[in-house]
Amino acid sequence: MTAQRETVVLVHGLYVHGLWMRLLEYWLEQSGYHTINFSYPSMTRSPEENSEDLHRQLERVESPTVHFLAHSMGGLVVRHLFHHYPQQRPGRIVTLGTPHQGSYAAQVMHYSGLGWFVGQGMENGLLGQAPTWTAPNLLGSIAGTLNIGVGLLFPGMPAPADGMIAVVETQFPGMADHICLPVSHMQMLVDPSTITQACAFFATGRFHHPPHHRS
Repeated sequence: MTAQRETVVLVHGLYVHGLWMRLLEYWLEQSGYHTINFSYPSMTRSPEENSEDLHRQLERVESPTVHFLAHSMGGLVVRHLFHHYPQQRPGRIVTLGTPHQGSYAAQVMHYSGLGWFVGQGMENGLLGQAPTWTAPNLLGSIAGTLNIGVGLLFPGMPAPADGMIAVVETQFPGMADHICLPVSHMQMLVDPSTITQACAFFATGRFHHPPHHRS
């Protein structure tokens, strides 16, 4: 049965565990997807190293179609996965608040001597050196615009932002679509609009954009 269903691999972000993705996982299962909730040590291993572990786990997956739903730094892990292991199955990728261009907050911590607070996530990731996206798989990026979070401790962060990551940081060459939702960085993990938009992208390669009203 699993081999006949499309699979969505959930990849969490910095500091947390796969349990933080559990509600999104439940909603995806209710939508008919088989799910894999990938947990990894975000502080002690780099995004590139964690992509190696993700690749090994994917080798045991039987589904012919594998999508990815990645939050924050998890999107950088997925970018490394497709760069180092390009022979991936058909499927689409949705990133949630991923700093594809690098993180302003991480850069401030790095250059002020607080890089230890982010750990190995700095390496080829949060400072902006993620691999270019050349995969045929479509990638859609979701950004939040509710500026509530520890990012407020870093004056000068470009606006709008989700309280941790600026909207401009979630955009990059190679993405197929981009949309902003009125949520904060962590609220993406519990807001139903996240799954509505992710499922739309998995099905069509596009988000559901509201129509533009003319005055």
